[in-house]
Amino acid sequence: MNDMTPVRNHRSTGSDDGPLNISRRGFLGGAAALILSVTVPVGRARAQAAATVAPGTRVNAFLEIRSDSTVLFRSAFIEGGQGIFTAMAQIVGEELDVDPVNFTVEGAPPGPDYLLTGGGRFTGGSMSVRMSYETMRKLGASARQMLLQAAAARLGLSISELSTEPGRVVHAASGRAIPYGELADAAAALSVPTDVVLRGRADFRWIGKPVARLDARDKSTGRAHYAIDLKVDGMLHAAVQHSPRLGGEPGALTNEAEVQAMPGMHSIHRLPGAVAVLADSWWRARRAVEALQVTWTEPAAATPRAMPADFSSETHKAMLKSTPGDGVAYEQEGDAAGTLAGAARIVEATYDAPYLVHGQLEPPSAIARWNADGTLELWIPNQAPEMFQAEAAMVAGIEPGKVIIHSPMLGGFFGRHFLYQTANPFPQAILLAKAAGRPVKLIWSREEEFLRDTLRPMGVARFRAGLDGDGLPVALDAVAVGEGPTGRWFGRQPDKVDSSAVEGIAGKLYAIANRRVGQIHVDDPAIIGFWRSVGHSMNDFFYETFFDEMADAGQQDPYELRLRLLADSPRHSNLLQAVADLAGGWKRGPYAAEDGSRRARGVAMASPFGSEVATIAEVSLRDGEVVVHQVWVAIDPGSIVNPAIIEAQVNSAVALGLSSALLEEVVYVDGMPQARNFDGYPILPPDHMPRVHVRIVESGEPMGGIGEPGLPGVPPAVVNAASVLTGQRIRSLPLSKLDLKGMEG
Repeated sequence: MNDMTPVRNHRSTGSDDGPLNISRRGFLGGAAALILSVTVPVGRARAQAAATVAPGTRVNAFLEIRSDSTVLFRSAFIEGGQGIFTAMAQIVGEELDVDPVNFTVEGAPPGPDYLLTGGGRFTGGSMSVRMSYETMRKLGASARQMLLQAAAARLGLSISELSTEPGRVVHAASGRAIPYGELADAAAALSVPTDVVLRGRADFRWIGKPVARLDARDKSTGRAHYAIDLKVDGMLHAAVQHSPRLGGEPGALTNEAEVQAMPGMHSIHRLPGAVAVLADSWWRARRAVEALQVTWTEPAAATPRAMPADFSSETHKAMLKSTPGDGVAYEQEGDAAGTLAGAARIVEATYDAPYLVHGQLEPPSAIARWNADGTLELWIPNQAPEMFQAEAAMVAGIEPGKVIIHSPMLGGFFGRHFLYQTANPFPQAILLAKAAGRPVKLIWSREEEFLRDTLRPMGVARFRAGLDGDGLPVALDAVAVGEGPTGRWFGRQPDKVDSSAVEGIAGKLYAIANRRVGQIHVDDPAIIGFWRSVGHSMNDFFYETFFDEMADAGQQDPYELRLRLLADSPRHSNLLQAVADLAGGWKRGPYAAEDGSRRARGVAMASPFGSEVATIAEVSLRDGEVVVHQVWVAIDPGSIVNPAIIEAQVNSAVALGLSSALLEEVVYVDGMPQARNFDGYPILPPDHMPRVHVRIVESGEPMGGIGEPGLPGVPPAVVNAASVLTGQRIRSLPLSKLDLKGMEG
């Protein structure tokens, strides 16, 4: 558990003879079904080698058409509240000709069929729909063609005489119709077609429409099952206590006998970096493990990523801000240095943003069961089943093909369920189940989650801009200081910039002819990871607030300056005008609102994950705090699948963006996080949530992501508005650190 070596790029699912887990529920449901599937036996099916499978092409790996013509779809992507199961049903159902309401969707097991994200598989980066859209359409169309072929053979007709209506094949001339469920067996015997015709956009019935979420009813009625809800026969419950500082190991247990005598106790175990208790209920296990009096040893000298005893977040921030140099260049256009030297005016600023936790609703958990046939079965929240399968195999000392992964829907997302060795409980569950000889369900308490969560990195960025005599920017130099999560977990080259450390600063489309963006890499002592919108979550705050500083220094209106510098980019200028129109026109303020409060507005642009976003926020000051009244967001994802999901995701992103801007911050003192629960780590309360207005603009550009793009524009839009009211620039988050009393008027 203290091994912090970078995660390997696990793409293989194991050998030919390894078990491929198809969920028991799927096969129990299929007992009365006609399965559109080739040689998938009931039980554990055998996976073909990845080299023999083109991902997303084998109909049987994804679709099961039941006798009642409803469809079970195995999604390559994990549902975590982002609506991916519904989107997949819309995309596949459109071409298959099945109403999405007649789909049941579940997470697919590990296997080569599901490697749809660049030859791998990962639910994240707002990639799921945009990277599988065409493949899933073809999959649905292939299944429909197979059903038509089976119907043609049954009726003695040519395919050209047949058509489909939702869930059935129709012969219009005779009025005959055959439900899909009656054709599935015959269709399963046919070869998957290599060339199919897809529907034209004008004929779409479900793609592009606000189809209701398939999981909404179960979640609303409590029928939805998350990992912490699951049970297996004969399981013990486990709770853990981690070393307060990462790298410490359990030494003496001074009251072990006393704890062992507590009610419901089974056993006490030492684990790498932790102690654990097994009991007959989780509450008893938690009370017992928290009662254990543990002497923690100091990390050995060579322990990777051990947290220094004197580490503090404040000292680390000061070090980042004082680190000199220009770093390694990531983006260079023109002559930034030369133009800055001759500029009429120089504008300089340094910004910082803190560590953040994920703060997910569902605490981390894992169920591990060793089976009599030597296989290991895991029920674990995850965003990458194949990666978890390979890592679990190494922990267990078995072949990956002997690890069976179940992937429940997630009660928290956006990078929390990536493969971080010290931040996931499944290695502990594997060891405990092996030691006990029984299945083990492990849940981390909220306090242990806060102690071992991976953090959004702390970030610092320095900016210099040169203005000409008219107050227009002619040069910009930016340097990001810190470490990005991509380099941490996938390795970095010393002479290369980690894109996750500069995204949101690099790639801006404002017409500033001379610019340079670089990075100074500084190792972060904390265990950093991916967080919603990754580097954009802080870097767009840095860049877009500095943009307003440039505008003010040159006596330019920040909205009008953005519009001017985007004149050669119609997509972006149209989006900026769309958000202003949505807000009833641009007005910066300060101005008096109807309730008498003094308000101002701020604007920001962002280009995250293939989508484009423009944001305006309206704020006031009350009792020394920033109050956000309304947020307007115009988003251009190129093309869309479900506008209702897009709007919901933008609202969610606004909430998280506001929470991070106003309140959230992880503080380390003496190598330990000071907050161990939400009482010490406040998040946005419901009564602080503003009205959110969303406009979707379909430009027809390649499809972009949805889950993350709505967040990055929120912090800078809020800060830009607040700076108008305070009369001074704000360069550090969260805003709750600032005392703004006396600035309301």
